[in-house]
Amino acid sequence: MSQIRVNDLTVHYEGSYDNIFEHTSFSVDTGWKLGFVGRNGRGKTTFLKLLMGEYDYEGTISASVLFDYFPFAVADASLTTEAVFATISDAPRWRLEKELNLLEVEPDALDRAFSTLSPGEQTKVLLAALFSRSGHFLLIDEPTNHLDMEARAVVSRYLSGKTGFILVSHDRSFLDGCVDHILSINRESIEVQKGNFSSWEENRKRQDNFEFAENERLTREISELHTAAKRTAEWSDRVERSKIGEHVADRGFVGAKSARMMKRAKATERRQDNAAKEKEKLLKDIERNDTLKVTPLRHHADILIEAKDLTISYGERVVTGPLNFTLRQGERAALLGKNGSGKSSIVKLLMGEEIPHAGILRTASGLIISYMPQDTSFLSGTVTDFARENGLDETLFLTILRKLDFPRVQFEKDMRSFSGGQKKKALLAKTLSERAHLYVWDEPLNFVDVLSRMQIRDLLLAAKPTMLFVEHDRTFVDEIATRRIML
Repeated sequence: MSQIRVNDLTVHYEGSYDNIFEHTSFSVDTGWKLGFVGRNGRGKTTFLKLLMGEYDYEGTISASVLFDYFPFAVADASLTTEAVFATISDAPRWRLEKELNLLEVEPDALDRAFSTLSPGEQTKVLLAALFSRSGHFLLIDEPTNHLDMEARAVVSRYLSGKTGFILVSHDRSFLDGCVDHILSINRESIEVQKGNFSSWEENRKRQDNFEFAENERLTREISELHTAAKRTAEWSDRVERSKIGEHVADRGFVGAKSARMMKRAKATERRQDNAAKEKEKLLKDIERNDTLKVTPLRHHADILIEAKDLTISYGERVVTGPLNFTLRQGERAALLGKNGSGKSSIVKLLMGEEIPHAGILRTASGLIISYMPQDTSFLSGTVTDFARENGLDETLFLTILRKLDFPRVQFEKDMRSFSGGQKKKALLAKTLSERAHLYVWDEPLNFVDVLSRMQIRDLLLAAKPTMLFVEHDRTFVDEIATRRIML
C-alpha cells in the first residue's frame, strides 16, 4: 500500500496568531482504517480539508490516491437515489444494491427521491456511493450525527469491512468496531498508533501515568541537587577562606581541597540542569481533564415524572405509545429507540411544547428542570451575553467552558461562528451551571469530543443527578443510565 506523507506542515487561519499545525510530520498507510481523534478545535476537520486542497499551508503533503470527503454535498436532492448515485460513481446498480444491503437499507430506496430518505438513510447511501469509487481514499467527518444507536452499529460493521479511510468520530464504541489505527491530535503533537480507540486510551493512560511519576521524581531530584550544590558551594567557600592567615600549614592542600569541592558543585549543577531539561519534555501532551461539578436540588417527592398510556401522533401516524413509565428521584433514564420513534417529541412535550398526544404525562409540583435541547441554531452573541440573558453565574459558566477545553479567544466571538462541538459545549456549560431537580438532555453529545464526553461521564457518576436523556453513544449510555425506556 502507498502512504500519505505529511512533512513540516504549518497551518494557521487568516487573522489568527496561533498555528493550528506547526512543523508537523507524520505518515499513514492508505490501507489503514484510521480513526482520527482529538479535542474540539484541534484541527481534525481542517486537516481533512487540507487533504482536499481547500486550504493553503506550508510544508508538503504527498499522496498517490484521490481523496473524497463525507459529508458529500448532493447538488439535486430531487433526483432518485439511483440517479444521485450515478453522479458520484460509475459503478453498476448491482454494486450499489450490494453495498446498501450491507448497510440494511431497503432496495426500494434506490427508486425514491433522495430528498425523501431519512438523514440516516442518506448517510448510508452516500457512504456506499463513495466507497464504490475505485482508487479513492475516503475522508469521513463525523458520520454518526444523524444515526441512532442501531444504525451506528450497522455503519460501524460496514466500515470494518472496508480499507483506506480516515474517520473522525467521538463515539468510542463506533470507533472500536471499525478502526485498526488511531491518529490523535494532542496538545503539542500528533501521533499514530496501531489499534482501536480503547487500546489507544489505555496506552495514553500508561504514558500519562509514567510522565506524572517521572515529573514527580525529577522534581524531587532537582530540589535535592539544588540543595546539595548550594551546600557544596558554601563548604568550598569556607575552605577557600581558610587559606587566609598565618595559621594555615599547607595552603596548597587547602586550595586543592577547595578546587575538588567546586568541581563537585559544578557536576551537581550540570546534573540539575540535565534533570530540568528532561523534566521540560514531560507533561506537554497531558490533557486537561479538570473535574466538573453540578449541584442538583433535592425534591420532596419520590416520583418526578409519570406517563400513563401516553401516545404521540402526527396526523394519522402514531409515532410512539401507548407508553407507561415513572421516573424516580436519583434515576438516570435513557430514552432509547430508532430515529423517528418519538424520543425528542416526548422531551419537548415534557418541556411544555404543543405536541399532539393522548394519555397523561405528569410532573411533580414545583419541579425545576434544566433542559438542554438538541438544536443549537438559536445561539448568537458572545458567551457572556448568553450567560447574562439566561441568568447564569457568569464566572461559573466560563469556568466550566474552560474546563471543557474551550479556548479563551472564543469568549469574544459571536456564537454563530462556533463549531458544532463548541455550541454543544456552551449548552452543556449552561445546564451544568443550573441547579435543578431534573436534568433533561436531548442528544447532548453530538459533535462533542471524546475526552469531554469522559469528563461529563465522570461528573454524572459523581454527582448522581436525576436525569432523562436521549443519546446514541452506546458507551455513554452503558456507563450513565441506571434504567432504559425503550420506544
